[in-house]
Amino acid sequence: MEELPVVVVLVLLLSLLLVPLVLLDKRRRGRRTPPFSLLVVAGSGGHTTEILRLLSCLSESYSPRHYVLADSDKMSEAKIRSFEQKRAETYSNSQFTLDRIPRSREVRQSWISSVVTTLYSILYSLPLTYKWKPDLILCNGPGTCVPVCLSAFLLGLLRIKRTIIVYVESICRVETLSLSGKILYYFSDYFIVQWPDLKKKYPKSVYLGRIV
Repeated sequence: MEELPVVVVLVLLLSLLLVPLVLLDKRRRGRRTPPFSLLVVAGSGGHTTEILRLLSCLSESYSPRHYVLADSDKMSEAKIRSFEQKRAETYSNSQFTLDRIPRSREVRQSWISSVVTTLYSILYSLPLTYKWKPDLILCNGPGTCVPVCLSAFLLGLLRIKRTIIVYVESICRVETLSLSGKILYYFSDYFIVQWPDLKKKYPKSVYLGRIV
C-alpha cells in the first residue's frame, strides 16, 4: 500500500474521516436508531477469543450479529456458539448467524497466489455483505477480514450501503502491524492499536491501551 500515489491516499483518508461524521450527525438528528446490525470477522488462533471478549462488552443494541469465518477454521464456530448460548441466557432476543468464506491466504503462501485467493474470497464476501448490509464491521486481524472489509468498502463506493469498519489490532502486535492491519489501515474508519509505539508509527490509529 505504500506505493499508492500520495494524492490518492490523502483523498481516500479524507473521505474516510468525513463520512463517519456525516453518519453520526444524521443519527443525532434521529434519522438512525438502534439496533445496529453487526458483522464480526472471526479467525483461527487467538483472534476469535479476543473478538469475543470485545463483543461481551457490547449491549444487545448491536444485533443481529453476523459472524464470518474461513472455511478451514475448525475451532471458531464452537467458541462462537458457546458465547452466543451464554449471551442468550441474558438477552432472550439474541440473534446471530454464521457464514463461511474461502480463506484469503494460508500461512507461507506466495504473494502472487495470495492475490488470486483473496480475489476469490472477495467474490464470496460480496454476496454476504450485500445480503446483511451491516451498519458496523468489527475485526481484529485474521486474513479473512480483508476480503470482507474490502467488499463492504466497495458497497459503500457504489452507494449501496455505507458500513463503518472498526479494526482492532491484536494485542500481540507491539511494534509492527499485521499484514491485515497494513492493508486495512487505509480502509477502516477507526483503526485501534493497543501499544503506544504503533500509534507513533501510524498517526491515523487510535490508542486506547489494552482493551482485550
